[in-house]
Amino acid sequence: MRIWPGLLSGALLGLIPLAASADSIVSATYAEPTQRYQHGVFGETEEWGALAFEMSSGQRMILRLPETRVFEDIAPRLVDVDGDGAPEIVVVETDLSLGARLAIYDEAGFVTATPFIGQTHRWLAPIGAADLDGDGSVELAYIDRPHLARLLRVWRFEGGALVEVAQAEGLTNHRLGDPTISGGLRDCGEGPEMITADARWSRLVASRLVSDKIENRIVAEGVDFAAALDCRLP
Repeated sequence: MRIWPGLLSGALLGLIPLAASADSIVSATYAEPTQRYQHGVFGETEEWGALAFEMSSGQRMILRLPETRVFEDIAPRLVDVDGDGAPEIVVVETDLSLGARLAIYDEAGFVTATPFIGQTHRWLAPIGAADLDGDGSVELAYIDRPHLARLLRVWRFEGGALVEVAQAEGLTNHRLGDPTISGGLRDCGEGPEMITADARWSRLVASRLVSDKIENRIVAEGVDFAAALDCRLP
């Protein structure tokens, strides 16, 4: 069973209500395409300058990033990160000078984020968000620089912030120019697993978070992500 929550997109600078009062976020999408950041990890150079979302009340909101940032992402993700029953929005937000970070927004604006990678044209590719180790807190996982460092990083949301809990080298979920991010989270009955490829893009790897350490195992030769995510591969 695939367990990556619904997709969405996000932004930062002015939070502008377009209708009346709100309840909880029900949908979101990236908006205001821009070419102010020329990176092209998805095979083109258009990114997003804003995040539009709708509340359960019907209220529509838009978040605009400053001119020094973009959303460098495929779609935003709706995740109940803080466990209050209402989803937040998880996005890849990139600073033109400092590279990407994983950021969380809600209807009030910015919540928290990982640090920026620290250098322009350095990106991260999300894997998913779930309680990966059964501790009751949500963890968020991504590949840091999937074309270079190939580093799996897991962060836990606690106390209103993201705290890094584990890393593993030699894993990736994106090839430069691919229009999609591969892999994700699955639960085949024994708890959540992160599905990625090895650094050579030749084998599938399943990773678990156990006692704040990442345990990896080879799922299959080749990279049939759909079969792995649908539990057709062990």
